[in-house]
Amino acid sequence: MNVHILSVPYDSGQRGVRMGAGPEHLLEAGLETRLRTAGHAVAVERIEPPASDIPAEIATAFELARTLSDSVRRAVEQGRLPVVLAGNCMTALGTLAGIRDAEPGIIWFDAHGDFNTPETTVGGFLDGMALTAATGRCWVQLASSIPGFQPINDRNVLMLGARDLDPLEVVALNSAEVAWLSPELLRQSLDAELDALRARVRTVYVHLDLDVLDPSVGKVNSYAAPDGLTLEELRATLGRIVQRFRVGAVALTAYDPAYDGDGRVARAAFDALETVVGEISEAGMADTG
Repeated sequence: MNVHILSVPYDSGQRGVRMGAGPEHLLEAGLETRLRTAGHAVAVERIEPPASDIPAEIATAFELARTLSDSVRRAVEQGRLPVVLAGNCMTALGTLAGIRDAEPGIIWFDAHGDFNTPETTVGGFLDGMALTAATGRCWVQLASSIPGFQPINDRNVLMLGARDLDPLEVVALNSAEVAWLSPELLRQSLDAELDALRARVRTVYVHLDLDVLDPSVGKVNSYAAPDGLTLEELRATLGRIVQRFRVGAVALTAYDPAYDGDGRVARAAFDALETVVGEISEAGMADTG
């Protein structure tokens, strides 16, 4: 399988700090070697914004998304699976834009909803608006500047593992058509929701915010929440996704190595990604454009 790793080492507009240190740490810990050893061809590309004397969070996030969109598009055109390693989840806009599928779906693994807007957010964290931006609810003008971006229909989004949501996020999700399975509901209703999504879309973007994992697997970042998925549950879920969909791109996000002193989270990330890439390779279902 041909894999194109795209490293986006930024968190809140800052390079290499907090979760922005995650992408390069995963590479230094041997992710590329792990994939090559499994028989996959791997290329690595680093995404950087234009130089700025005063990098601003919002401007940097959308600059990165614009650059990422072009790189994802080229990878798809070359028959490679784009694998995005990112500090923040807003990179999803660039990845979705780069897939250039007529109507892709999103399968969004995350402990959090990422369903705030500038009007509802309490903490002001841009990354907490990633899924609302992807579905066209906020940052509309800036999102439209990303080559190829189109908002995703609510009904084509499946949120998995969310359990730590702000009150207004819950209100917004309850009024939206986004399917949302907490870890408990995922264990009961996953196949039915995947089948329902498969009836509407063929290609999906798999967004894996690693804090979907339970802290017993390892603490992913400062936002880690209890009662998440085990690694075995995550890998089994990823396998079921690959059985049903073409995977246009996959992302691993929000990993802060400062919380992973023993490397357990990095190893879990490797296992999860190897599950996706390996099963795509076996099934021959990679989206090659």
